[in-house]
Amino acid sequence: MAHSRHGRDRLGGVGLPRRLGLPRASAVLFWSGGKDAAFALQEVRRQGRLEVVALLTTLEKGTGRVAMHGVRESLLVRQAAAVGVPLLRVELPPFPPNAVYESAVGSVLERLRSQGVRYAVFGDLFLEDIRAYREQLVGRHRMRGVFPLWGRPTRELAGEMVESGLEARIVCVDRQQLSARWTGHSFDRPFLRGLPPTVDPCGENGEFHTFVTAGPMLAARVPVRIVRRWTAGRFARVDLAPVGPPLGASANRSKP
Repeated sequence: MAHSRHGRDRLGGVGLPRRLGLPRASAVLFWSGGKDAAFALQEVRRQGRLEVVALLTTLEKGTGRVAMHGVRESLLVRQAAAVGVPLLRVELPPFPPNAVYESAVGSVLERLRSQGVRYAVFGDLFLEDIRAYREQLVGRHRMRGVFPLWGRPTRELAGEMVESGLEARIVCVDRQQLSARWTGHSFDRPFLRGLPPTVDPCGENGEFHTFVTAGPMLAARVPVRIVRRWTAGRFARVDLAPVGPPLGASANRSKP
């Protein structure tokens, strides 16, 4: 596993503010609804040096779902309401080329930059090439990338997530790396104990993806039910649907 680079502080960023008693700097968090993004939010809040003012997510045009995860937009809306941070959504075609992704996301970053946002938070753990790409992307818009969970041993980190009270469902599994029987299962101790030794406990290599339904970063639970299970190529997924009324009867919709 890769370790934190020299010159980076505990939050995994460069040049973070140290302004005791002054307002915290604003940040946008790249959000998939999964455990890593959620726990990155929790760590940023714990450190208290940045304030996450927006969650940025990308959705597939035509399906309204998070790419790869397959999570419905309606669940992200409820989740963001429980987090207490506005959700900004960017619609993209399926499997967009980098140029299309960078243009769409870049326009939102420019708008956030004009409103005083200077940092972009990510839940990445150890993949150096992904980190480098993200730093270059936000750097073009004069923002700095922050990686609160970077370099932490993933077995320990996964256990810490469970112990914190974070609750999540496995929504997608790469069947070439993990059995499809785990789809719909809770991200918990039995799941972690059942993982083959070749699978990263946090799924950082794409072995599995999650959707968070409860935890210290959420003010309320996001109840879900399994509607169906399906397989497409090497990936097995579950379709989760919300249960009951949304938090506060309605959730505000924010469009970038």
